[in-house]
Amino acid sequence: MTTESANGAGTLYLCATPIGNLEDMTYRAVRMLGEVELIAAEDTRHTRQLLTHFDIHTKLTSYHEHNKAMKGPELIGYIQQGHDLICVSDAGLPGICDPGSHLAELAIAAGIRVSPLPGCNAGLSALICSGLDTTLFTFVGFLPKTAKKQQETLARIKGYEGSLIFYEAPHHLKATMKQLLAGLGDRRAVLGRELTKKFEEFRRGTLAELLTYYEQNDPRGEYVIVVEGAGEELEQAEAGEVPLEPAELCKQLMVGGLDKKSAMRETAKKLGISRRDVYQAMLTEQE
Repeated sequence: MTTESANGAGTLYLCATPIGNLEDMTYRAVRMLGEVELIAAEDTRHTRQLLTHFDIHTKLTSYHEHNKAMKGPELIGYIQQGHDLICVSDAGLPGICDPGSHLAELAIAAGIRVSPLPGCNAGLSALICSGLDTTLFTFVGFLPKTAKKQQETLARIKGYEGSLIFYEAPHHLKATMKQLLAGLGDRRAVLGRELTKKFEEFRRGTLAELLTYYEQNDPRGEYVIVVEGAGEELEQAEAGEVPLEPAELCKQLMVGGLDKKSAMRETAKKLGISRRDVYQAMLTEQE
């Protein structure tokens, strides 16, 4: 087990930044941001505003989704020379829905120590205020861009027992709510927006009720959507509805929006058989 960087390399620190209120920065994070020589930021202009607020003048370099393939190895080389590096995202914990996770993977592969500077996270902040189950939850983040991929993701997680946490931008919120309602059913949900900011709001109801509200009121701000997980009653009901025949279940899933390959994989998983058995059943059905 490796706990220290190899060959005198520095440390990669993953530093949380405020999701709204600047006073949520920790004392340690402010100190460390001022002590290192370089900060890798998702958006240097955004991060410069944060540093200016705390009178920090550390050099910034850009590291984001579009340059990570080229910039990542450069930053790893910098750390291997003995320098500490702090990676930040625009808000919250780096590595959650941003390329910070990619940099951490590169660092670990290179034997570099990776350490957190903990702080804010929008998903967990919304979850603890949701009133829904916090003992078991799944962070989903942003759904895929295409409707087909969204349906596949929701079909995969529909039976999860714990609360489901999603992120969404205001201009996609209504479309995403429609997909959640269609893919998960009309469950209880909580939408949190502008968390820790002046106009922070939590709106609670069923997915259908919340969709109706936002069809009448334009969404504003960034949203966290927390959806109730599948309960025992839902699981039992679904278990009774699942066909025992592989070909029948596969066709049912395809009608629900999955492509043939995904439907076969999901059928094998639900019935506890191999994909080859599902494929053979589909061939037999066609004969």
